[in-house]
Amino acid sequence: MSVKVLYFAALRDALDCGDETVELDGARTLGELRDRLAARGGRWEALATTRNLRMARNQRMAPPDTAIADGDEIAFFPPVTGG
Repeated sequence: MSVKVLYFAALRDALDCGDETVELDGARTLGELRDRLAARGGRWEALATTRNLRMARNQRMAPPDTAIADGDEIAFFPPVTGG
């Protein structure tokens, strides 16, 4: 099972990645997915250290305990994204 993950604004720049397809490998919530991605280390730690990181599931803002499913579109972005 996999999800499409999008990274926006300064987070995209920090990660040097705009999007990717990620295998869920047991991640059941947005928070678990975020933690799993941050555990990659290096620049990926930005997902754990960005203050007030925003998350969305299928284009709707969502809290970390939101369940995710195969085929979902997940987005991570800092609170100020600009225009």
